Amino acid sequence: MERSSTTSGGSTRREATRQKLYEAAVTLIAEQGFSATTVDEIAERAGVAKGTVYYNFASKSVLFEELLRHGVGLLASSLREAADRTALRGGGRGDALDAMIRAGLVFIDRYPAFTQLYVAELWRTNRAWQSTLLVVRQQAVAVVEDVLREGVESGEFSAETDVPLTAAALVGMVLVAALDWQSFQPGRSLDEVHAALSRLLQGRVGGRH
Repeated sequence: MERSSTTSGGSTRREATRQKLYEAAVTLIAEQGFSATTVDEIAERAGVAKGTVYYNFASKSVLFEELLRHGVGLLASSLREAADRTALRGGGRGDALDAMIRAGLVFIDRYPAFTQLYVAELWRTNRAWQSTLLVVRQQAVAVVEDVLREGVESGEFSAETDVPLTAAALVGMVLVAALDWQSFQPGRSLDEVHAALSRLLQGRVGGRH
């Protein structure tokens, strides 16, 4: 999973190592679960010594927490960049939400294993990293909340819009639809999935134009 910006100086090598560990961990945990995945396996998959894992992360749980922070941080950045690009082109907040839906689908298509892990962890409440999960979830949802709130303030969206719930619903819609696409309808293109979600966003499913 790539960083959203480049690092410089002495941290570059360490960041590259962390990238390899993130990739190894997310793949293994998606394949066999967190409990069944060992630090030795992560090190072997990443092509590093076991000590390198502990040099970068105090434990397997800490590695997983940082993986969640890293992955959701990339997702939030993708959503924010999509909204910013839309604003620069003079688009409205509805256009920004549509662009964010597409950005979310692109992210999930690029990082399917991470997305599967993230969604699975959202339903578990007995993990050591539950508080971290709540923080990173809000990080992604907050980007959508900002656009919705701006739309309400500008009059583009209804004043009755429940911003937190609507933002969570939009993020959830993209996550679940994308996972269904990849698992059960892989023959569909990203454009097709985006078009379907775009119609939902615009309220056109019931035949209104």
